[in-house]
Amino acid sequence: MKSLLNSLPTFLPLVYIWAEKQECIILEEGTPLTESQVADARRAGVTYPEKIRVLRTEILPQPDDDELMFLALQIGLFNERFSGMTLGYGLCLRQDAWDDRQTLVHECVHVGQYEKRGGIRPFLSQYLRECIDPGYPFGRMEQEANLLAKDICKQTGALKTTN
Repeated sequence: MKSLLNSLPTFLPLVYIWAEKQECIILEEGTPLTESQVADARRAGVTYPEKIRVLRTEILPQPDDDELMFLALQIGLFNERFSGMTLGYGLCLRQDAWDDRQTLVHECVHVGQYEKRGGIRPFLSQYLRECIDPGYPFGRMEQEANLLAKDICKQTGALKTTN
């Protein structure tokens, strides 16, 4: 894993370009949050939930670059467990997770993390480092998203993600 950490600075500029492009696509093609989803996003720590757009897809977008995809797979990203992805204010949810409130809230926690860190580049720099050391899904940011999403959904019980 140390070699992955050492090579990360080489790959980060390519990751940033890919992520920013994907965010633009999601923001153009995605739909705004519903009223109840906006409430969940606020609970998840999002300052500007009205900026969020959600795109439903069969599969999550993946980098075209073979080296980036190799790095992502080594880290543990883009496997069949992944049902959602956050890129800035763009959320991408797989079709089979579209109505899964906990997945949406989890991704909203990541939006709040993007906001607190000042955007895509600072977020991804830290997040990917944590995916390598201590490893995905044991990094602080991923654990925060998991725990907070469970807590929000548990506390607010029967609230739904759709109106």
